[in-house]
Amino acid sequence: MNHPSAILLALLIAAAPLSQAAAQDRGLRGDRGDRQQQDDQPRVSVGDAVQRASSGRPGRFLGASNRGDTIVVRWEYPGGRVADIMVDARTGRVVGER
Repeated sequence: MNHPSAILLALLIAAAPLSQAAAQDRGLRGDRGDRQQQDDQPRVSVGDAVQRASSGRPGRFLGASNRGDTIVVRWEYPGGRVADIMVDARTGRVVGER
């Protein structure tokens, strides 16, 4: 297994329990209304977001963080430039890079 695949696999394994805990936390708080309807929509996993952000990009994956409705994927391009690639957590669409 090559290095980026091993990192992606570890990220997927680590993210699964966090997603379940976050879902339970939302249920315990008893949020209702618009937020409840939004939470029922499908969400992409952090691993899927990393795959979509890295597709067609040269370089290497550095890390990812879930920031609510956006998943930020940190990416290093050849030559050393580091970028944050934003992925919509609901649709999986890459929405920007900085």
